[in-house]
Amino acid sequence: MQVTIQDLANALNARAWGDVSMQIDGAAEPGQAGPGQIALAMSPKYAEALKPGACAILAEGMDPKDYGLSAAIFAPRPRLVMAALTRSFDAGPDIAEGIHPSAVIDPSAEIGDGAAIAPFVQIGAGVRIGARARIASHVSIASGTVIGDDALILNGVRVLHRVRIGDRVVIQPGAIIGSDGFSFVTPEESGVEEIRRTLGKRETIRRQSWERIHSLGMVEIGDNVEIGANATIDRGTIRATRIGSGTKLDNLVHIGHNVVVGDDCLICGQVGIAGSSVIGDRVVLAGQCGVSDNITIGDDVIAGGAAKIFSRVAAGKVVLGNPAVDMPTRMEMDRATRRLPRLAATVAKLQKAVTEFVEKP
Repeated sequence: MQVTIQDLANALNARAWGDVSMQIDGAAEPGQAGPGQIALAMSPKYAEALKPGACAILAEGMDPKDYGLSAAIFAPRPRLVMAALTRSFDAGPDIAEGIHPSAVIDPSAEIGDGAAIAPFVQIGAGVRIGARARIASHVSIASGTVIGDDALILNGVRVLHRVRIGDRVVIQPGAIIGSDGFSFVTPEESGVEEIRRTLGKRETIRRQSWERIHSLGMVEIGDNVEIGANATIDRGTIRATRIGSGTKLDNLVHIGHNVVVGDDCLICGQVGIAGSSVIGDRVVLAGQCGVSDNITIGDDVIAGGAAKIFSRVAAGKVVLGNPAVDMPTRMEMDRATRRLPRLAATVAKLQKAVTEFVEKP
């Protein structure tokens, strides 16, 4: 797809400069942009690599003449413009409209108008696929599941029975939606229950076996959700596991049974949320965060990378560390930790001085 600089600027709601009739069909980094490509050079340090005669997206305040450009688009908020630009040139996977002959589809399934079903897809009884949905190869969708309009389900995704997925949802390769929750019980009080009750004291150690608590609930996913590659979302035990509209899950995220995640959250790679926890709206959990079971995280919380959250977090808090505490407290704790070697040396000197004083005849 080719567009002019002016057309692209109009689509991005940005200001154009120079030869606005120049045709482009892709984007590249500043040092690699060739003919027909627009460079992303939204700070002076990146713009230094631009080639004379190139076209580029610049930040407001940068002068295209300084870099010998032929054309430029000015971005008031560069990363937002980058989102719109990359969307303009992303054609998405090539899945032909219609149903491929190798797909196995139960006769009771309903396929919406304009949907595209790729090779080796399996769709179970009572499934409903929305209009213009695209289902890539080797996807399996189990009985009773509903997938909304304009969804994109990529290669190798497994959607189990009675899952509800909204409109414009993107699921990256290998994700598994609706597997059984990790929920087990022992006939007698388990060792885990004992140490929770006694706060770590072991009274009796005995043999125990685990009985599965089956997952009868479902998974409900809102509109405009994105789920990363190899992410897993467990179904609820009785009530549904829920992912709110606009929420984005990164690769290798695990959502446990009965978890509720609010709207417009950002859950980064390798985050694990244990069963029955509730995550508010617009929460950001950075990479490798861990959330304990049965706790609540309020709206607009931000948790730094590898934070381990074991108790309730109030709305609007920024937390860091293991265990996670609010950011100012964690920074003071880290400063104190760095001072420990010096403090230990000082204590050793004082101890030596006191010992010498006591032992002096």
